[in-house]
This record gives sequence, C-alpha cells and structure tokens, in this order.
Amino acid sequence: MIINTHSHIYDEAFDTDREEVFQRALEAGVEMLLLPNCDEKSIVPMMQFYEQHPDNVRVMMGLHPEEVKEDYKKSLDIIEKRINDNIIGIGEIGLDFYWDDTFKKEQIDVLTEQLHWAKDLKLPVSIHTRNAFHEMFKVLDHEQDGRLAGVMHCFNGTFDEAKTALSYGFHLGLGGVITYKNCGVKEFLADIPMDKIVLETDDPYLPPVPYRGQRNEPAYIVKTAEKVADIYGVTTEEICKITSNNAKSLFKL
Repeated sequence: MIINTHSHIYDEAFDTDREEVFQRALEAGVEMLLLPNCDEKSIVPMMQFYEQHPDNVRVMMGLHPEEVKEDYKKSLDIIEKRINDNIIGIGEIGLDFYWDDTFKKEQIDVLTEQLHWAKDLKLPVSIHTRNAFHEMFKVLDHEQDGRLAGVMHCFNGTFDEAKTALSYGFHLGLGGVITYKNCGVKEFLADIPMDKIVLETDDPYLPPVPYRGQRNEPAYIVKTAEKVADIYGVTTEEICKITSNNAKSLFKL
C-alpha cells in the first residue's frame, strides 16, 4: 500500500473522469492521497473531493508561490480562515522564480507567514522550490527553530541542496522526475537515508516514464516507486512500506 503525498486530483484536468482516476489509484495500491491546496479558488473542489472520500484522502491549506500577486493578503486571509481540524499540513507553499521574480519579495513574505502558521499549529509543510533554493534556505535559516517539519516537494536539486534540506529536518518528495533520463537526483539518491524520502505524483503534472507527455494521475506513483526501489537496490514493496510509514509519521496520519 502506498501513500501519495502530493496529488491535485481535484484539478480541472480530471473533471471528466475524476472517479475513474481515483479508482485506478486504489486498484494500484494507493491507500491515501494527500491533497495540497493552491489558492482560494481550489479550496472548494479540493474539499468536495475530500468529503466524498474521507477514508482515503487528507487535505492541506496553503497559497502556492505562483499564485502570489498584488492581492496576496486577501488570498492569505481567505485560506487561513479555512484551516481547521481536518487539515494535516500547510501547503503547497514556497518560492518559484522560474518564469520571473516580479513578486519575489511578496513570495518570501507569504512563505514566511505560512511557515508561522505551521509552527503555531504544529503542522508539517509541503514546500515548492523552483529556481530558488538559495532564497529558500535563507528563509529556513531564520525560521527553523525546531518546530518546522515537512517535505521538499518534487525535489530536483543537487546533492548539497539535498543535504541542506535534510539538515533542516525535511523529507525529500520524489515524483515522476526521478524516472527522467536527465534527472540528477537519481545519481545520489542512494546516499539519502530511506527514512527521509516520501513518494508523490504532483498529478496532473510531471508524469513518470513511460507516461511522459500524457496527463499524470495518482496510480502512476507505482512507476516512481519501482525506480526508487531500483536505485536503492530493494524491492518495490519495501520502498512503498518505508515511504508510507515516513508519510504517516510526518503527517500524523
């Protein structure tokens, strides 16, 4: 059985066949989906799916860095008001300067405020970092006081960046990118302790081989598990068990 720590199955990409996609995930051995929020608009569809499948779904609340605009304070206020006892984490939060850094300061401010939520509420975080590890680590240098834990979602950094992330007490989230030929993480992954990794899909994005170019879906996490198992030289079943136990411990499932 597998815990998928990062799925956007509530995304409009699944509007025509969401239940079929969910059933395929269950049949593939996915016992639970963890759904991170993106902005105020994604709250309703995410919560609707959770309410339909409370035994197999858990949810987080957060403002995605790419959704940080001029009106970010309004968005943050709406999202913060939706945090309740059903929420298992703060996410998807982080920094993303891939396309531009117009709202760089605002992204850092938003990340910092949401890290404060996590610390105050004793919740783990799901952190998105793209073209921003230097800035992310500067924030964590200041904010990590022993109360922060979470996942570096879709980790695709260097070995040194991985070691730095681990030094802050974070897990590395491994998804379909680990199956890509040009992914550098697979070159050093065997040197990362297995108790510091979790599996994810980030569906509908970043499908693993052999599904590249298609819509990703939660069931495809099996391909990621197989690749990770191959890198560590263990069985797929062992990787599924270890990473699911890691997720249960981290998110208090």
